[in-house]
Amino acid sequence: MGMEIEEKMSGDYMVRATAGDARVRAFAITTLDTVEEARRLHALSPIVTAALGRLMSGALMMADMLKSEADRLTIQVEGDGPLRGMTVTADQAGHVKGYPKNPLVLLPPNEAGHLNVGGAVGRGSLTVVKDTGSLNPYVGQVELYSGEIAEDLTYYFAQSEQTPTSVGLGVLVNPDNTVKKAGGFLIQLMPGAEEELVDLLEGNLKSLAPVTQMLRDGMTPEDMLDQALRGLDVKKNGTKPVSFFCGCSRERMERALVLLGKEELNCMIEDAEPVELRCKFCNRAYRFSVAELIGLRTRASSGKPGNRRAEKSS
Repeated sequence: MGMEIEEKMSGDYMVRATAGDARVRAFAITTLDTVEEARRLHALSPIVTAALGRLMSGALMMADMLKSEADRLTIQVEGDGPLRGMTVTADQAGHVKGYPKNPLVLLPPNEAGHLNVGGAVGRGSLTVVKDTGSLNPYVGQVELYSGEIAEDLTYYFAQSEQTPTSVGLGVLVNPDNTVKKAGGFLIQLMPGAEEELVDLLEGNLKSLAPVTQMLRDGMTPEDMLDQALRGLDVKKNGTKPVSFFCGCSRERMERALVLLGKEELNCMIEDAEPVELRCKFCNRAYRFSVAELIGLRTRASSGKPGNRRAEKSS
């Protein structure tokens, strides 16, 4: 049975569904605008756009599993390839932000003629941090399986969370380097799934076209799930808009400067030059005059770094 769709959302969005008497949990997503915003903000090369875009799409679907909108999920990829690494943070509200260590990687296509994301990432590790507000956030780390991101996330779920999972991610880039399509899916088997259901799902997943091909064919998240879950009793659990969002602010940057301490601020003031701080996630620059630095030094001396209310919003 196919999915019952009331109406399809416009823009970037995620679809959630269950199937097989809730023994299968599924997500699918379209992230064209989200990935294009990251490309624009960081002036990314096509390979880095594909790598960061895949990781952002995967993080959004994984963050939807968090219990509270205040919770955050961060994925860090560290590799020995020219990209060197990426960091992405997402929340349950559908917000994501991310940045690469090297935004301008250029490599020849891989053997299949596609963007060589695995070559850009190289060998290394993938770390998932789930910040639920407790003193001890969950941290899971695995070696990179291939550097192609989707396979690495699939491997992470199997090794770190012991949950059979299939992740498919893709990004298509236009000749002018802008993003043409982006998105993917995440399918999980829940405990208690019968062998017949497992066999049917595995058969469906093996017969799926690559995500980039499905995107090229104009398939929506609903279409992806219809194919991945065909033959199962599928129940749609809602849609959610997703977007690139960075909660950085001048107040947060002031707090960061205050936390450096009086001595470090003194050194900046003695230089008699304005100081510019730049957010890694969105590249926005914040400029502080010497007079403002003197005021921040007073706050550092008084032991009042500032308001922490915005800390969880970014």
